[in-house]
Amino acid sequence: MSLEQIAERIQKALDKRPLDNSLKFDCGTDGVLTLSGTQAELADHPADCTIGISWANLEKLIAGKLNPMTAFAMGKLKVSGDMSVALKLGKLLG
Repeated sequence: MSLEQIAERIQKALDKRPLDNSLKFDCGTDGVLTLSGTQAELADHPADCTIGISWANLEKLIAGKLNPMTAFAMGKLKVSGDMSVALKLGKLLG
């Protein structure tokens, strides 16, 4: 699944459940995905919370093959900014 496909999948979820805050997935050289309100953009915008994650692990996370809490505990993702925004990720993806 490409980053564009991940953005499309998340966009469908945002259409049903908009975010009150902004959240950014920073995949390093593979790209950045910023979620804000009802928009999922492949752009590096300021966000309330940034999740540093590899593209491969983001793909697993979106596919439901990687639990966000387990990934955090194992260091597969790093959170900076408002942690409460990151906790809303489960509801968005669920």
